[in-house]
Amino acid sequence: MLARQRQEAILRKVDRNGGARVSELVDVLGVSDMTVRRDIEVLAARGLVVKVHGGATTVGGRSAEEPGFRVKAGMNPAQKSAIARVAAGLISPGSSIAISAGTTTYAVAHLLLKVPNLTAVTNSPRVAELLHSAQRDDLTVILTGGVRTPSDALAGPVADATLSALHVDTLILGVHGIHPVAGLTTPNLIEAATNRALIATARRIIVVADSSKWGVIGLSTFATLGQVDVLVTNAGLDGEARRMIGEQVGQLIVAESLELQPDNNPRKVTVS
Repeated sequence: MLARQRQEAILRKVDRNGGARVSELVDVLGVSDMTVRRDIEVLAARGLVVKVHGGATTVGGRSAEEPGFRVKAGMNPAQKSAIARVAAGLISPGSSIAISAGTTTYAVAHLLLKVPNLTAVTNSPRVAELLHSAQRDDLTVILTGGVRTPSDALAGPVADATLSALHVDTLILGVHGIHPVAGLTTPNLIEAATNRALIATARRIIVVADSSKWGVIGLSTFATLGQVDVLVTNAGLDGEARRMIGEQVGQLIVAESLELQPDNNPRKVTVS
């Protein structure tokens, strides 16, 4: 297969799924990991895809585009791991929590297995199975039900009705995009409504999102930055973005190391 043919195949897969992992493209195209990475670099240089850790995603701008769970799971794994470590550390034993669907929230759920005596509500079948499989007497798992979306969330009226009667201490919330004006967004209208229902259940909202989500605008806004109590991200967020976020959220935590840095804004704490 010629380079042009490979690159067209990569572009079709990224366009169809919202992204593609290098490992998947190696299997599909029957070429080496290095060849796929070079092809992605060529496409990225032409502005046709965005090169990310582990693969490629579509160029931003299509607000209704929704990559699947498997695609997103391979993107920025180190950053998600650092974010998960910090977010899980914010949950106290004996808490009731809600966990939205998403690859970063799934990473948080792995670490929450170390926290004793939890009640967890989730609209993610993957998170529910992960927590349930621990078979712990001190861990109660409630799955909302609903219609499964491309991002592997259960959403819609059934999920919303379940959540409307619940009250939890903390929500761990994943997002498709974060914007200083548009706020927290998703490309899926049904999922946006369920995210609002999740937010309504919680006394504290912790958003977990790596820096690639900054500036991305999905089809529907489901919360403003002002509704966020804590936003945990990674060090890839630039200074201006940190300033804009810090002016609106209750607390900004940049997960990289555990050294606290001073900040003039009393509403913002940075861990770097």
